[in-house]
Order: sequence, then C-alpha cells, then structure tokens
Amino acid sequence: MSLDDLQDELEGEYTDLGDDISVSLDRETRNELAMLNAAFDPEDGEELLRRAVHMLFQTAVDTGNLDFHLRSEYDVTYDEYLSGMTYDEMTGGNQFPQQQQKDDRRYQF
Repeated sequence: MSLDDLQDELEGEYTDLGDDISVSLDRETRNELAMLNAAFDPEDGEELLRRAVHMLFQTAVDTGNLDFHLRSEYDVTYDEYLSGMTYDEMTGGNQFPQQQQKDDRRYQF
C-alpha cells in the first residue's frame, strides 16, 4: 500500500464516522468515565471522549506507535503523510536507482 492508499482510506473512514458516534461502554470504561466526569466536571460527557481521542492520538504519535502501524499497513509514516510525500521522494532517492551488480569475485582471494 502507499501514501495514496492511506489518503483514500482516511477519506473513507472520515465519511463513515459522520458527526455522531454511538459507543457502547463496558463496566470498567463506564466507571472510569464516571470518575473522570466527577474529577474534571466538563460541560458535557462528550468533551471527555474528545479529549481521550486527542490524548490517545498524541501518545501514539509521540511513542512511534502510529508510525509502526502506518509503516506496517501502508509503508509510510505520519510525517510522510503530513508532507504528502515519502522520504525517498523528499530526498530524491528514487530518482537515481543504483544498478544492481552481482560481484561474485567479492569473496575470492
């Protein structure tokens, strides 16, 4: 997969999400959300969920976890996505491909 594949996937996911998301919560998540609501007293409960998504995203970027998954699935990193080009395209590494030479004499003395 490539940078274009990632862009297409993002556009599809964005459209599928829409404006509202209905999420079912298990008991542990409901308890944790109740504790956060009590502690932070946000204007609405959805605000904490928005913050949670931002925090998860930032943590994934900071730890390299997002890059790992993007590289595994699309062969790009988040920085490459943001710039719109791969590192090879940025550095010109794919402009001058090296000729593959098989040197059988390399290990002969």
